[in-house]
Amino acid sequence: MSQPLSQSAAAEKPDQRGLSARVPGIDVLRGLCIVAVVLHHINLRIHFRDSSFGHWIGPAANRALFWSGYYGVRVFFVISGFLITTWSLKRWGNLARLNRRQFYLMRFARIMPCLLGLLLLLAVLDRFSVPYFTINTQHTSLPRALFAALTFHINWLEARTGYLPANWDVLWSLSVEEVFYIFFPLLCTLVRKQAMLIGLLSCFLVIGPFARVLTQNELWSDYGYFSCMDGIAFGCLAAMLAAKIKVGDKANLGLRIGGTLLCLLIAVFRGPAARLGLYKVGLDVTTLEIGTALLLIALQQNFETQSLLAGSSTSKTAKALFRSTAFLRWFGRNSYEVYLTHMLVVWPMVILFFHFHQSINMAPLWFLAATALAGALGYGVAQFYSEPLNHRLRMKFLPPAKSKAVAAD
Repeated sequence: MSQPLSQSAAAEKPDQRGLSARVPGIDVLRGLCIVAVVLHHINLRIHFRDSSFGHWIGPAANRALFWSGYYGVRVFFVISGFLITTWSLKRWGNLARLNRRQFYLMRFARIMPCLLGLLLLLAVLDRFSVPYFTINTQHTSLPRALFAALTFHINWLEARTGYLPANWDVLWSLSVEEVFYIFFPLLCTLVRKQAMLIGLLSCFLVIGPFARVLTQNELWSDYGYFSCMDGIAFGCLAAMLAAKIKVGDKANLGLRIGGTLLCLLIAVFRGPAARLGLYKVGLDVTTLEIGTALLLIALQQNFETQSLLAGSSTSKTAKALFRSTAFLRWFGRNSYEVYLTHMLVVWPMVILFFHFHQSINMAPLWFLAATALAGALGYGVAQFYSEPLNHRLRMKFLPPAKSKAVAAD
């Protein structure tokens, strides 16, 4: 039996509702990831484990709290793929109808203002030979690093020449993401059958673990395109699944519990994960990505359900949980800017820590202060620089209905 014409047209029409809505649970997840990255980069310079508090919490807690930055970035990849695919489906209704020009303009408006501003600042710091921000010319040059950053192959450059200064090094993940998103619209519009698109994206899932373990270059194992793109592909596939299948409350709870346990297995309970041999075959990252994908499906669908029931009363537990995660949601909302700029805070704080001969037992306070300042800097950059430019570029180049949508991170 065929659908009434109005129903059929509605089914084909892109869903413009909720394009600018943020999912609080996903912002919490992003907040956890960016805090993990900041803490990791502080801990590389000030060893928290040597403090009294570090001794008290023990080696396992130290690893989970201060050595999870890399895993935080891997979770970011999954979130990025999920959000961009979800928003693309809502804008165009079907990935085969994705407007490539609009997609690229949205990415440019979101990514480039902050990136260009950072590169200009880093170039100035390098020219003035500021310690910890100056490129070692025995490895590469400033023009070469700028070219790599602007053409998204910092990861490849570092794999060939070694680590760049820390504020350059963070750009490796941007290289992976943006190369993926150069080809993503082409795949969506040229491969018009969804089953074939799913098959192509699934190839990344298979290649990922092999790419992580079959190379002798440690940097390329961690930073390589095929070593990392499986995370973005997992996010894309999870968003496509979430758009097709709606789960009930019990299944949603199961997804949240299962996803959380898989993430904890890799990020926290590393002993059992090692005994299972996951690290040796590159499946530690895959397990984390699967857990993240399950969480994202559950969080997105729970948010959509709550939005439909907006008129109903919210439980005290839900309200308390919402308030208690405000700090992490704030970090999550500004995660891109915090990620790009946090080393501008971390290095000065580390220098001051040693300049004033601070006791290692003061490390917890310095970690808290540095993390809060990194968040404040990222917030300031987002509020007064990158987001205004993002909005202005979208208003200038995109149709009004599209320009009002929040660009995907």
